[in-house]
Amino acid sequence: MIRANLPRDQRGVGLLEVMIAVLLVSIGFLAMAALQARALSTNNSAMARSMATVATYSMFDAMRADVAQAQAGAYNKTFTANSCPAAAASLASVQINQWCRQLGNTLGAVASTTGTIACSNTASCTVTIAFDDSRGGAGGTSNQTVQTAAQL
Repeated sequence: MIRANLPRDQRGVGLLEVMIAVLLVSIGFLAMAALQARALSTNNSAMARSMATVATYSMFDAMRADVAQAQAGAYNKTFTANSCPAAAASLASVQINQWCRQLGNTLGAVASTTGTIACSNTASCTVTIAFDDSRGGAGGTSNQTVQTAAQL
């Protein structure tokens, strides 16, 4: 058996280097996991804003099918997604009810999810959706508003 003549101070240094390397790699993996979690929350926030934009255009399409009532103000309402207005006999009330339920399903059926429709007699309309975007994480406001204006 051949032994290298190593001073006593040098024994275990290789193991210490390996432990430090494992520690650094572990910190790197934790940083990557945090980055992935942040990216996921940001993507969820972007999806919510996209869904709100799609919902505004959905209401415009519904009002284009009933332009006379939209100009008359039948769609001019503000409501919350946790207490949608009941659908009555008119096309406007049915479409508003369905749209309100759609907002509740996509953005959360809570009091902070609101929809506002405002049309003038010239068929110039504005649809505003406000919702809680706390899923977006830190670095911004949790209250988001999407407002779209269009001519019917």
